[in-house]
Amino acid sequence: MSDPDPKLRPATQLIHAGRIRSNLDENAEALFLTSGFVYESADLAEAVFANQVEHFQYSRFANPTVTMLEQKLAAIEDAEACRCTATGMAAVSAALLCGLKAGDRVVAARALFGSCHWIVSTLLPQYGIATEFVDGADLDAWRVALSRPAALVLLESPSNPMLEIVDLRAVSALAHEVGALVVVDNVFATPLLQKPFELGADVVVYSATKHMDGQGRVLGGAVLGRKKWIEEVFQPFFRNTGPSLSPFNAWMILKGLETMSLRVAAQSKSAEAIATFLEASPQVARSLYPTLASHPQRALAMAQMSGGGTLVTFELKGGKAAAFAMMNAFRIISISNNLGDTKSLATHPATTTHMRIGAEERAKLGITDGTVRLSVGLEDVQDLIDDLTQAMQNIK
Repeated sequence: MSDPDPKLRPATQLIHAGRIRSNLDENAEALFLTSGFVYESADLAEAVFANQVEHFQYSRFANPTVTMLEQKLAAIEDAEACRCTATGMAAVSAALLCGLKAGDRVVAARALFGSCHWIVSTLLPQYGIATEFVDGADLDAWRVALSRPAALVLLESPSNPMLEIVDLRAVSALAHEVGALVVVDNVFATPLLQKPFELGADVVVYSATKHMDGQGRVLGGAVLGRKKWIEEVFQPFFRNTGPSLSPFNAWMILKGLETMSLRVAAQSKSAEAIATFLEASPQVARSLYPTLASHPQRALAMAQMSGGGTLVTFELKGGKAAAFAMMNAFRIISISNNLGDTKSLATHPATTTHMRIGAEERAKLGITDGTVRLSVGLEDVQDLIDDLTQAMQNIK
């Protein structure tokens, strides 16, 4: 069966796009748990390795189950090509390292996930690559940083954990003027709520661990971009360094994608209600959510996104003691650094995901000891509000 009409809407593409059926005509995607593939003759093997004949060779390079996932993600993202990786961080690191070399310069938004921040601040300089952080919300800072050549720009929007919004269209235009490739981590928005390619991005990366699997089961990542860049720049790095995705994990993520549109819509609706509730709480200094009128970049968020997403970040007035007292008293919400799960999960960024960037850098990002990031799940929203209410009663 051929792929569905590309004009179909995302919810339909999530179910039908990218299908590869074997001669057994199975309905569900098949799981190809094989490391290698065989050839009818030595002549065919030679032709395959010479790129004269298309044929699966080795699951480190490509695998039918992984290929189905890649084709499905490319369809919903409106991307020319996709490669899936073992984790979200493998996607980010490979997307950067595949095309950078000593002497290049990278400009990144300061508000990055802790491991992404480490790659820019620590790893890239070890290879002779100059790096510079800017305030992602400050267009003037981007203009100054991109007033001279750069090889690559890295940003996430909304950011982790403070839900900062970067003007993707404006930053992409500035980056392209100096020849920089724009890499956008779109994991918080998901491909359902934001389309970075339409706003000027060159490469989009995901942790498929999050909303795509969405049920806390497996790790995975994805890199999407133009066919020429994927094949000529990314694929040689990917093929030879081996950050490949397990076929089993790909199969699990394929199953998760079938319900992602339903989950993200329901979780986003609940997240907005919880953010509104938290904003009215006397124990909360501020509640951050892109659709709230109080969000400092609401207009920009709504110009780029079709919804606010599944994450809420809030700051308790009592600092770390208050945050820990509340989190330790949760009955439904679990403490975990994961996100995008069907189960609601809370984390304290200052002591977990952003611990290693240091107190000074956290202060620049607005991450205080009272900051809590809440990934809203599929539980009844009133039960979640009730859980937050009773948990906050434990704050002294």
